Amino acid sequence: MRAARYHRYGDPTALTVEEAPDPAPGPGEIRIRVTAASVNPVDWKVRSGAVRDFLPVDLPAIPGRDAVGLVDRIGEGVQGVGLGDRVFGLGGVTGATAELAVLSAWAPAPEAWSDEEAAGAALAAVTALSGLKALGPLSGRTLLVEGAAGGVGGAAVELAVAAGATVVGTAGAHNHAFLRALGAVPMTYGAGLAERLADVAPQGIDLVLDTAASGSLGELVEIAGDPSRVVTVADHLNAGRLGVRAADVVNDPTYLAEAAALGAQGRYTPRVERTYPLAEIAEAHAHSEGGHVRGKIVVVL
Repeated sequence: MRAARYHRYGDPTALTVEEAPDPAPGPGEIRIRVTAASVNPVDWKVRSGAVRDFLPVDLPAIPGRDAVGLVDRIGEGVQGVGLGDRVFGLGGVTGATAELAVLSAWAPAPEAWSDEEAAGAALAAVTALSGLKALGPLSGRTLLVEGAAGGVGGAAVELAVAAGATVVGTAGAHNHAFLRALGAVPMTYGAGLAERLADVAPQGIDLVLDTAASGSLGELVEIAGDPSRVVTVADHLNAGRLGVRAADVVNDPTYLAEAAALGAQGRYTPRVERTYPLAEIAEAHAHSEGGHVRGKIVVVL
């Protein structure tokens, strides 16, 4: 199969497109013929070697955690899915940006989603839902999402709105129209946030979800009034120091099914900023690594 691979840790120039061995699904897994895969910050952090101490990979490695495609092989013990089914889902830390990929968690991709949208859904949705569910019931609450224009933040906004929350989302001013389209009240991040929030949420902020790891976690605790009302999916380093819960991402098929059900209802649509062909995988990684990404970056195979 053709795949993106890197034989050494390094910058995006370490990536190449080459022939690689076909993977085989183990028990409880499926293999898909990939139509599109997303690029997430974890992908370039792993590729660069920045997180090798706790996320080591065997080299050469294929980047990517989530993808969409048609099922072409089914592992032992798997039920409820058939050959040719269109599914989106998650594999391991690596392996998705290739013609064939093995998934350990998946759900049917809604017809309402394009392949590009479905490719950008899995990791963003399970990360957002991990954080939102840790906050408890959302209906009737006012939720602040820090970093609301990114892939995870944008998913969190739509999923929280669908759950009945009033959402205030932080982002740069150039992304405020985007946040309104997602259903959030836009707010510029940075110094003075608490004062600005008083104008749009005079009754206060009930809950906070941090998706940005921008160094603002201490201020977010002050805004919420109690660390128990704050969850981060991004700043594990400071969470313990501040008494904030850090939500860990797991390959949970129930979260994928929940996101897909909302997608089928038109209540959650993964937002794609830009797509790249597989041959331009290095450019896709460089774009993601450059920051200021609105929505998801997707590689089309």
